[in-house]
Order: sequence, then C-alpha cells, then structure tokens
Amino acid sequence: MSIDIQSPGLAPNQELENFIHEEVEKFLHLYKEIIRIEVCLSVDSSSTKENKLCRMRLIIPGNDLIATFKCRSFEEAMTRSAAALEKQIVKRKTILEGSLKRNFTSK
Repeated sequence: MSIDIQSPGLAPNQELENFIHEEVEKFLHLYKEIIRIEVCLSVDSSSTKENKLCRMRLIIPGNDLIATFKCRSFEEAMTRSAAALEKQIVKRKTILEGSLKRNFTSK
C-alpha cells in the first residue's frame, strides 16, 4: 500500500504529515486489500474560517471509497474524513460478507 499526499499551493509541515500517516495506517487493520491511499489537502477561497479541505480516496479492488470534509483545521478535516471512510469500509465488508454467505449457502 502506498500513501500519496498532495497539497497544491501548500507545504505541509512534518507534524501534519505524521498525523496523516497515523490516521491512514488505521485502515491497514480494517481492510487488507487497499492498493493506495490518496490524501489531498487544500485551502478553499471562502471568507469563513472553515476553509481547510481534506479529500481522501482509498483505491481498492472494485469501487474506490472517497470522503471529503471542510473544517477549521486540516487535522479536524482529516479526522472526519478518516471516520467517514471507516464507516464505508465496515459497510462494504458487511455487504461482501453477506454476499459470500448467500453464495456459499445457495450451492
């Protein structure tokens, strides 16, 4: 699994990169088939303080999983995106396990 961090127009500090890696490594325990994780950080040009945008994309076999949040800080946006992706992974695993059970019992 590779982690691709993009931040056009920004230079994330080492502390933020470490935080991203910590959040992303949680996915390894949840779903073993992740090929790549893309994290894109940007600042929205709005007048509000909630202008830090984090878009996460898990590239997995089948359909990719994507979550995007805009918050006051990159850390908060990253945490919320990661939580949303965790929910998507759990839902996906539940659906896959259910279809495997149906296929196994129908044969």
